[in-house]
Amino acid sequence: MHTVSRKSERLVNLTIALLATGRWLTKSELFASIDGYSGDIQAQERMFERDKEELRNLGIEIEVGTFDPLFEDEVGYRIRPEKYRLNLPNLTNIQLSLLSSAALSWNSAEIHTQATSALVKLNALGFSTDLDELTIPTPVIANSDEKLQQVMDAIAIRKAVSFSYRNADYSLTERVIEPYGVGTKGGYWYVCGYDLDRKAMRLFRLDRCVTQMKEQGKANTYSVPSDFSMHQQLAARERSKSCTIALRLNRAQALRKYSTLIEADDEWEFFDFAYSDEAELIHDILWQRGDAKLLGPAELVEKLHSTLTQLVTIHG
Repeated sequence: MHTVSRKSERLVNLTIALLATGRWLTKSELFASIDGYSGDIQAQERMFERDKEELRNLGIEIEVGTFDPLFEDEVGYRIRPEKYRLNLPNLTNIQLSLLSSAALSWNSAEIHTQATSALVKLNALGFSTDLDELTIPTPVIANSDEKLQQVMDAIAIRKAVSFSYRNADYSLTERVIEPYGVGTKGGYWYVCGYDLDRKAMRLFRLDRCVTQMKEQGKANTYSVPSDFSMHQQLAARERSKSCTIALRLNRAQALRKYSTLIEADDEWEFFDFAYSDEAELIHDILWQRGDAKLLGPAELVEKLHSTLTQLVTIHG
């Protein structure tokens, strides 16, 4: 189970508190009810300003107002639920099922306890809250791979990251990017950003980032382009190409969901396999070792053999 950082826990509690209350909450009330705002008042103020900026970077709109505009009341804050909800019309049953599975993976008893602690304290202070009325899952990812959390943290504060990346030939290269967004495609997590060495946009599979994401430089050193779309970046990886592969019976399950069975014998099943990228196809075939074989087209088989030759040369 991935351990939630104190900062992440504080951001979750802040978001839930501002969503679940029916009135403006002042900074003093938030500091008293949310764990993590420590130190003197100036330190708490600085932490709060950073938290607001991170939530804005994540697309969460915090409204500012007062209890009575005719008087100089202390400024208060809130998040309107209607501006936080996702607009997902016309979903199919399959899409709803996938979203439900994703929502379940974002929850655990540990996360739920952390996310509701602020509401308990607000209730103790006499403020009305109702978590049950919220129609959204607690926005914390339960993920055993820390790289996803690290890159999301870097995106929130607009900070470059460096990592070692394993290429299709299994060689390693050092990459430094300004991360723009993360998303999933075909069962894999991807991060997209501007590669500072290659001076171009690049997409990376997180499972091929073999080191942790190391933050580089100062925060807020770049801006995400207004026309950037993670959806479009992932859509470019549509599985529009096909090849013929053989999979050993009851093995290589990861490849089967993109395969159409052609025929089978006592040991092997033969499939028409859909893929998007030749390098990733070769990587995925080699990853299955002796349980998967690439049969055609001939030029792809030749590239796979060339990759194997390079591997022998590099690693012996």
